[in-house]
Amino acid sequence: MSTLRVTAEMLTVHDHPNADALELAQVGLYRAVVAKGAFRTGEHAVYIPEQSVLPAPLIEELGLTGRLAGSAADRVRAVRLRGELSQGIVCRPEALADVDLARAAEEGTDFAETLGIVKWVPPIPPTMDGDVESAPGLLPWVDIENIQRYPDIFTEGEPVVLTEKLHGSACLLTYLADGDRVHVSSKGFGAKSLALKEDPRNLYWRAVHAHGVPEAAARLAERLGARRVGVFGEVYGAGVQDLTYGADGRREAIGYAVFDVSAEIDGEVRWLDAAELLTGELPLVPRLYEGPYAIGRVLEIASGRETVSGRGLHLREGVVIRPAVERYSPVTGGRAVAKAVSPAYLTRKGGTEYE
Repeated sequence: MSTLRVTAEMLTVHDHPNADALELAQVGLYRAVVAKGAFRTGEHAVYIPEQSVLPAPLIEELGLTGRLAGSAADRVRAVRLRGELSQGIVCRPEALADVDLARAAEEGTDFAETLGIVKWVPPIPPTMDGDVESAPGLLPWVDIENIQRYPDIFTEGEPVVLTEKLHGSACLLTYLADGDRVHVSSKGFGAKSLALKEDPRNLYWRAVHAHGVPEAAARLAERLGARRVGVFGEVYGAGVQDLTYGADGRREAIGYAVFDVSAEIDGEVRWLDAAELLTGELPLVPRLYEGPYAIGRVLEIASGRETVSGRGLHLREGVVIRPAVERYSPVTGGRAVAKAVSPAYLTRKGGTEYE
């Protein structure tokens, strides 16, 4: 998931092609449906992104009572309004009436706490839960921002690699050469430096053992002369999320595919090319494109059918974009990496979003 930030943004307003009383307010490459005349191009407003959970008073103020997602009708998600995809909410909350939004946009002020907005955290199914222990040596994963919110992460023509984004649950494995030890965690627990204690009922432990991930990580550590190796993979299949790719997370046919690798070498943690290091060793997420970056091409590839099953069983969740050569991004303040998500995936019915 992306990080939650509720910020002031300069708007570009477009006509809604199918509704005279509506317009489209653009933030980055996102567009949100708004009432006609509510905003003008060049003005600033507050943008509340998808997966935000709003407090009841704000929902009432915005006239959205009963119109949001979730059992409490308080969560923002992508919807189609008169045929146009609307991602997030553009508004001017009363609580910020005295705030200079243009200045706030320049300063990058985050209004989430002021407005009582929090990030939606999906419930954890029992198979993904378990007893945990402190794991300070665990190599962490990072939140990936959406390229539509931050289109300047990459430059036009820059060599990039696009891999398919799978709809499963991220599994973090860290191999520690000192003591030949392994930590296994989920994205949620890993963010707190917690590892799951080994349990044959646990989804992540079953996946790493079924695919020989600890052994592959140990071999990689020896090859690289690394003190620690992190192998980041997606666990998928029936019983994991609503898109299964023909695998079954409840049985031995559990799906697993590596999407990233990191290693601590000479005291420095580096991000490495999973395909270069683990082809033939472990299943990898499909690589869909290598070539010059163009946002139109990225968004085109993000949609369509999945390629994991080889049968196109489901729609594609999207793609992850990385530079051909790993680099720092001043936009993210860390790795240059982003995702693009399919509109059809965002608006599908009955979807699950467990971490």
